[in-house]
Amino acid sequence: MNWLSNFARPGLKKQGAEEPKRDTPDNLWIKDPISGDLIYRSELEALHWVTPSGFHMRIGPEPRFRQLFDDQAWQKITLPKVETDPLKFKDDKKYVDRLKSARNKVRRDDTMEAGYGRVGGLPTVILVQDFEFMGGSLGMAAGDAFIAAAEAAVRRNAAMVMITASGGARMQEGILSLMQLPRTTLAVQMLKEEGLPYIVILADPTTGGVTASYAMLGDIHIAEPGALIGFAGPRVIEQTIRQKLPEGFQRSEYLHDKGMVDMVVDRRQLKATLSTLLSVLMSKRAANAGADAETIEMFEGAEEEPVSKRKPTKAPRAKAAE
Repeated sequence: MNWLSNFARPGLKKQGAEEPKRDTPDNLWIKDPISGDLIYRSELEALHWVTPSGFHMRIGPEPRFRQLFDDQAWQKITLPKVETDPLKFKDDKKYVDRLKSARNKVRRDDTMEAGYGRVGGLPTVILVQDFEFMGGSLGMAAGDAFIAAAEAAVRRNAAMVMITASGGARMQEGILSLMQLPRTTLAVQMLKEEGLPYIVILADPTTGGVTASYAMLGDIHIAEPGALIGFAGPRVIEQTIRQKLPEGFQRSEYLHDKGMVDMVVDRRQLKATLSTLLSVLMSKRAANAGADAETIEMFEGAEEEPVSKRKPTKAPRAKAAE
């Protein structure tokens, strides 16, 4: 017997059948980026993913819908399917492989998801851009999703709320991605022609082509605290102009101070703020619609005098030349 190799390892003997492992999430505790404190996940969810230090963490469509829709009830709006990779794009990785990886990560076909429900008792379509899906980049699918959401709002006579979070246009789709800027702009114009409110909530980050299109076309622009909002990033701007940018440049508070956004609202106050704004805007729309109806009725009811009974107008007499 070799006492160096023949020994019993310390431990407890198994009693009966082995207990199944608990399905414990990997991120049960989440670190506050500002304070460094660990926060229990369920507590953070109850705070709408705003840490005790006030940092607004990035969230996807589901938490947004649960927070904003009345009674956490909404109908999912079916979004159109688009061709996956018309350009057959490839860099160090095929675009189709990037899409597959992103879809497996978020369990969604693309970056946007739309829902219909009530906010403050008023019919509302909410469209959310998810930064987790390829940086929330704007491509053909996102463009079609925006148009579908706007059309749904028109059909249902509802307001539209857009929550942006994007790094800009999707480079893997080239010019097809850039085409979505005018397409989404026309969709916003359609809402305005119908007199329907269009409110934009700018989340971190909102940059590039998204900022150059539908993100800055709202009736009211609300920014979440600390959100990065702009076209080019601050690092690119500094490298271009070779100057140091002001403290907080392109952050929501800075932009609000300069008048680029209407208000900066803590996420925990978004539901109440939206309810108030929609109530005012929808009431104004109803009042305008009533005034238009009265005007039409007035003109339709007025009887025009027959041309044969009108007195001919006298032409002004020319002054005699002196």
